[in-house]
Amino acid sequence: MKVIIREAKKKDADSILKLIKELALFEREASEVILTKERIERDGFGRKKLFNCFVAEFNSEVVGMALFYPRYSTWKGPTLHLEDLIVTESMKGRGIGTKLYDTFISFAISKGVKRVEWVVLDWNKSAIKFYKKSGAKVLEDWKTVQLKINK
Repeated sequence: MKVIIREAKKKDADSILKLIKELALFEREASEVILTKERIERDGFGRKKLFNCFVAEFNSEVVGMALFYPRYSTWKGPTLHLEDLIVTESMKGRGIGTKLYDTFISFAISKGVKRVEWVVLDWNKSAIKFYKKSGAKVLEDWKTVQLKINK
């Protein structure tokens, strides 16, 4: 099985949105996705790029992605936040998530960041196991805080 990991391109916006919606359904939050293809094109591939993304391609079809963006730690300096690591359901269990994750980590190392971070749902045991196996630490004493604005 030949899977290609590459930087996402503007033409991938539809596939990226499809994966985001698939993840939202898995996370029981399908109705929360208001993002559009046009917004992905502008924010990821426009003049003021807000995120980076690697995609996994199999038989010319995007089957996974790692979407991330820069953050800044007042303790560590530049960091990266992994927003979503997604592999479409039919392609799970083939090492694609590992390839995307490893590509993201290699990118972070090449940029000299001191930390990468992300959140994981407490009931997503397979993801937690995957992250711990990679050496990541799941912080039990921190809570994610959100405030919805411009609803």
